Parts: sequence; C-alpha cells; structure tokens
Amino acid sequence: NIDISELQALNWSTLALFGIVVLVLRPVGVFLSTYKSELAFNEKLFISWVGPRGIVAAGIASLFGLKLVDAGFEEAAILTPLVFSIVLGTVLLNATTARLMASILKVKMPKSDGILIVGANRGARLVAQYLQGLNKHVVLIDSSEEMIAKADKMGLESIQENIYNLELEERFELLDMGYLMAMTASDTVNEYACKHYKNNFGENGTFRLISKDEMEHQTTNEGVNTLFCETADYLNLNEMARDYPMMHEVELESEEAFVEYVKLLKPQKSVPLFVKSKTDEIRIIAANCGEIGIEEGDKLVFFGEALNILPEGDIKLLEQDLV
Repeated sequence: NIDISELQALNWSTLALFGIVVLVLRPVGVFLSTYKSELAFNEKLFISWVGPRGIVAAGIASLFGLKLVDAGFEEAAILTPLVFSIVLGTVLLNATTARLMASILKVKMPKSDGILIVGANRGARLVAQYLQGLNKHVVLIDSSEEMIAKADKMGLESIQENIYNLELEERFELLDMGYLMAMTASDTVNEYACKHYKNNFGENGTFRLISKDEMEHQTTNEGVNTLFCETADYLNLNEMARDYPMMHEVELESEEAFVEYVKLLKPQKSVPLFVKSKTDEIRIIAANCGEIGIEEGDKLVFFGEALNILPEGDIKLLEQDLV
C-alpha cells in the first residue's frame, strides 16, 4: 500500500515525530514499565534505545488508515506512509548503533569465556567440578533426569534439555559461553553439538570426545578438535573417572616438558585435560593440537592415576568428591 511518492510528500514534521518516538515515548514507556525492577539505569537506557517498530505497528496503521479514509477522513491517507517511515527509520537506527550503544552504556558482555559441557556423566561432572572450583562459569546439559540430579547434588549448574532443542540458543544462562565440550556417549550427538552450536557457544573453540571408530583406526576428522587425547573416548574416560576421581596438577617448565608428560600419561589410566596458567586461565588440550605455547607458571591438569615416576613434591593432588 506504499507508494514512493507518498514518502516523498513527508516533511520535517515527520522527522520531529520520529525524534519524539525514539527519544521520548520509548524511554518513558521503558522506565515506567521497569519501575522498581532490578535493572540498572544504564540497562534501562539501552532498552530504551533499542526499540524498533515492526510489523504490528505497520499492520495496524495500514488497517486504521484505510478504515479512516473510507470513513471520510482523507488526511488519514498519510498514516500508513508515516508509520512506515518510522518503522524503517527505527530499524536502521537500531541495527547500526546497537553495538556502539551497548559499549557506551557498558552493558556489553566483556568476554565470552564460559564453558558449556554437553553431557552430565561422571567424567563430565568431574571436569565441570574442577573448572567451577576455578570460578569458571560452567553449565552442563543432558537429557537424562538422573544425570542432572547428580550434577545438581554436586552444586553444578545444569540444564535438563535435549541438545537438538533449538531454543537452547535463547537461554539466558548460556549467553557467555565461549567454549563447548561435547562429552556424551553418542558420537552422533557430539558431532551435532560441535557443528550446530559452533557459532553460538563455541566462538573460542568447540571440542568433542574421540569416537570409538576414530580411536580404533587412530584417525580424526581434519579440522575437528578431539578432547584430551586419542585414548580418551567416552568409555575409557568414565572408567578412569570412576576408579580414580582425583585431579592432579604438574608444574611445566617448557613445551618439551608438556609433550613428555602427555606421552607418559597415555599408557596409564590418566587423561590430560588442560593447561592452567598462574592466573587460572584454562587452555583445553586437544588430541590433535600442535604446540600449546607453555609459559612460566603453567601447569598440566589431568585426572586419573598419579604419575608415579615423578618426585612426590611435583604433584598437587586435588581430590574430587563425585556422586
């Protein structure tokens, strides 16, 4: 119902109305509706700024405009192009300035370093418990009510949900996820989680357990980050977590020392997990990773049997209480 000539007929008063909608009506509505809420002042300002008009406003304006013209109010013919111009203007304004305003008002998340673990089995819970102890935001997702109940009992943040549920992308508690670790018993689920949610939850890295077939044939798909090492499939990982539910940290002096320690762990019932910096930053170990870049103060984190070939003082044992 819009003709370009109708938009060209609009004048400066349209711009004035646009300014009133954006700078007065929207903020007033937001501040009244959020009165006594827990939102901070800068958060209310951001919500006030990001308020594009849409199809409802355009649809209602078109309907009212036609009805009013039919009723004899010829001036109502301007209603549809007027609202259309406000819809177009607010969409363009908000789309181009939302990120800038989020930074200015300090409501933008500074970084995405949370860790989403798909699967709440024994091995996944052990890993999550260690990471949570380092004040990392860790969330476990599993469709099993029993597994989620065990995670909850350990004080771990968890969600009972099917990973195929596309609504996961809208969950508020997952907004800061930067890493994804797929650790379920299903190779299909692990592959799906890494591929589908790579851009949503794994901007810093998506990792999955090595499949049984990959482990038997000693192959991995190119470009896929397989967790920990080439012997840590679901079965082996959870058997080790059951028999040796203890975390260990070993001081690293160099890249060569890291490589040597990982080699020593493979024949034992142990799994290399992370490299931890002296500021408790975590780098996930992948079976097919190259040089990890060891720095002064870094530690190798693993669980399972302790390295009995090392001097007693070289290992810090952190016993985990698994359910």
